[in-house]
Amino acid sequence: MQYYNQSSQETLKLTTSSTQGLSNKEVEQRQSRDGFNELKEKEKTSTWQLFIETLKDPMVIILLLVAFVQLFLGEFIESLVIFIVLMINSAVAVIQTKRAESSLDALRQMSAPSAKVLRQGEKKAIPARELVVGDIVSLEAGDFIPADGRLIEVQNLRVEEGMLTGESEPVEKISDSIEGEVGLGDRKNMVFSSSLVVYGRADFVVTAIATQTEIGKIAQLLETAEAKQTPLQQKLEKFGKQLGWAILALCALIFAVQILRLFTSNQVVDMQKAILDSFMFAVAVAVAAIPEALSSVVTIVLSVGTNKMAKQHAIMRNLPAVETLGSTSVICTDKTGTLTQNKMTVVETFLPSASTNQLTDLKQADQKLLLNAMVLCNDSSFSNEGQALGDPTEVALIAYSDKIGHPYQSLRNASARLAEFPFDSERKLMSTLNDFEGEKTIFVKGGPDVLFTRCNRIFLDGQVQSLTPELKAKFQEQNEIFSRKALRVLAYAYKPAAKAQDELTLEDEQDLILIGLSAMIDPPREAVYDSIAEAKKAGIRTIMITGDHKTTAQAIAKDIGLMDEDDRAVTGQELDAMSDEELRRELSNISVYARVSPENKIRIVRAWQQDHQVTAMTGDGVNDAPALKQADIGIAMGSGTDVAKDASSMILTDDNFVSIVTAVGIGRTVYDNIKKSISYLFSGNLGAIIAIVFALIVGWVNPFTALQLLFINLVNDSVPAIALGMEKAEPDVMAKPPRRLDEGIFANGLMRIILIRGSLIGVAAIISQYIGQKTSVEMGVAMAFTTLILARTLQTFAARSNSQNILRLGLTTNKYVLGAVTFCLALYSLTTLPFLREIFSIPASFGWTEWVCAAGLAVGAVIFMEIFKSLNGIIERRRAKLVFDKKYPK
Repeated sequence: MQYYNQSSQETLKLTTSSTQGLSNKEVEQRQSRDGFNELKEKEKTSTWQLFIETLKDPMVIILLLVAFVQLFLGEFIESLVIFIVLMINSAVAVIQTKRAESSLDALRQMSAPSAKVLRQGEKKAIPARELVVGDIVSLEAGDFIPADGRLIEVQNLRVEEGMLTGESEPVEKISDSIEGEVGLGDRKNMVFSSSLVVYGRADFVVTAIATQTEIGKIAQLLETAEAKQTPLQQKLEKFGKQLGWAILALCALIFAVQILRLFTSNQVVDMQKAILDSFMFAVAVAVAAIPEALSSVVTIVLSVGTNKMAKQHAIMRNLPAVETLGSTSVICTDKTGTLTQNKMTVVETFLPSASTNQLTDLKQADQKLLLNAMVLCNDSSFSNEGQALGDPTEVALIAYSDKIGHPYQSLRNASARLAEFPFDSERKLMSTLNDFEGEKTIFVKGGPDVLFTRCNRIFLDGQVQSLTPELKAKFQEQNEIFSRKALRVLAYAYKPAAKAQDELTLEDEQDLILIGLSAMIDPPREAVYDSIAEAKKAGIRTIMITGDHKTTAQAIAKDIGLMDEDDRAVTGQELDAMSDEELRRELSNISVYARVSPENKIRIVRAWQQDHQVTAMTGDGVNDAPALKQADIGIAMGSGTDVAKDASSMILTDDNFVSIVTAVGIGRTVYDNIKKSISYLFSGNLGAIIAIVFALIVGWVNPFTALQLLFINLVNDSVPAIALGMEKAEPDVMAKPPRRLDEGIFANGLMRIILIRGSLIGVAAIISQYIGQKTSVEMGVAMAFTTLILARTLQTFAARSNSQNILRLGLTTNKYVLGAVTFCLALYSLTTLPFLREIFSIPASFGWTEWVCAAGLAVGAVIFMEIFKSLNGIIERRRAKLVFDKKYPK
């Protein structure tokens, strides 16, 4: 069916729809028949395939080969335990992957696009996936079109369709039918899914959804891109490869030394079994030393962080943004709705002949004209449930009309709209043609600075008079008075139209009759004051970039503490007059940019980036998209346009600046927690390597059997590391300067912490083996194994913070750590059961005395970790004081 050949009425019939939209029952029937309006995602890897993938690791393959050899040689128990350990490891990895996938899927659902649809005669916003054929959808500038459809009503609509047609220029749309067969680019009465509205407004009836849309047909031919790793994951992968080669070299050395000892020993041994045991042990050392779970741990911790942010109204659209957010040093924020409540309220009006600042008597012609201009030249409305629909500024005008006892809908019913010229950022005006009191009348509203230049007459004392310089100056003075109070000001004008006029043009916005002004306020959000202060404390500079009047922006900025005494405010025009060199010099002194253009926003962001600052930018409109994309972190408003959301890294569902600062704190905490997991994993692995190398050097027997190392790897990796990723924020997380993006993984003393903790664990295992060997070699191995697994488990408490000790943190403040430690101790206790002791090389004589000794050494290692932590804190504080005293001498 070629809908573009049909009239709009015929299309409505063909889709079994009407201008009132579909009923809820019809929608349900069509969704059951056609499904949802969403493209089929790439089929996810099944659980079984994920399980097989975990077995493709080279180390796992070697262990499997060894297990099969053991089985062939009749060592059934050992091979069975290896199989069980590997299966459990694989199961944990699969569970981790599935949890990460489900977290990311939830975030995708939360950031899904929406559509404004007419259902049962009422306009409502719904997720775009719920659209069906026959739905009536409304469009305005900045919207992504959610489905293919036939236009039924058009108001100066222009659509960017380059992603389908390759044409760079926006297409001007019509509602008339088109004869004959035409190509996609010439179907001007159709709109297509995923194209962008750049100008005007329109309504269309949905004719195709999901894979039946033009973009859906293309999508079926394409494969989805593979997921990208975060920068941190890339660094870890690179480091992991380097570490892997080093560990393999160490394992080769251990294997060679053991074989050399076999051939130089005078003892009679089964050489085949001894060589196999030596090889098995060398491989187990490699598996135990390389933190295989690290990549999945990082993904899970990042996903947990994104979910925490979502609960705080900040939806991260990709995982790398979580890392970048923690490094943010400059936040360029809009004022309206972000720093303020976005609940505009008309507080004053101005008429040149009025003695009051309120409209009290509509019998007076000037008051009647002003209120009608406020209500008729206005696209906002209230739903049947009282929900505000439309721009907050326009909503404030109709709310004011209702408040003073003149329902806005009654005024509109009395003066039907015949035509309109929508607002755009270039004209800064909106015009409507209405049947007002039996005559066609043009009403215009807009920014005072623009509208004053379009007026040559004024309505004063009940009649139209010439707009003299004195009267114009009176208006300009009042506008300035309102602006100094941080009030948003709109000016209103009108003029009679010709009887035959049925549309509006740019010429109609000239030679107007000035009526009056309205002033409204959007008060700052209460929590913004503390958030601005917190951002300053965290070393984050907040910059206001707004389209408002300069004096209005300054008043708000000073009130909330964003602007200091020595800071400047500049307009977009003043910014244009600055050279790049001048802007670089003045950049740190400018806190407010007013009346800016899209080009200005990009220039401001680039200037901060050239100053090596990680810059976040907020925005909600089509014109904000370039700056959002340029910024290190683009932050779109949840109430904003689809194009702004698409260009962003983060979406604020509550449009609140407070949520940005909260999200930065969570981002910093997520990065800190990842580093805690890294230090935990590497410290434990280092402890095992130190004990093994020491035994190799002094000629002791290997302190751990291959099976013990595999078991330690199962018990101590993953679960405790993930639990550390759930740790709460450090008290000083927002009292530190922003992290540099090029900062290494082991920066800020992390490598020192790993070396200290790893050495303490290793020394504890060495002492334990030494004590045990006085009884027997087997007892030494059992005690070393017990000390290592207990020390690595209890190290979880020490790894919770690199600055606070356990007592200050509180043992019970992280229930996940308690659960992880309990889980690890429970698994270890299984090895002491009578029927499992022999498998794990724990002799029958290993009793409470030996266990208490091994456990005491493990606890002692953790105590020393805490002592070193306290000493390190004292050193760091003294170093910071020296730096401060040097920078700020008394």
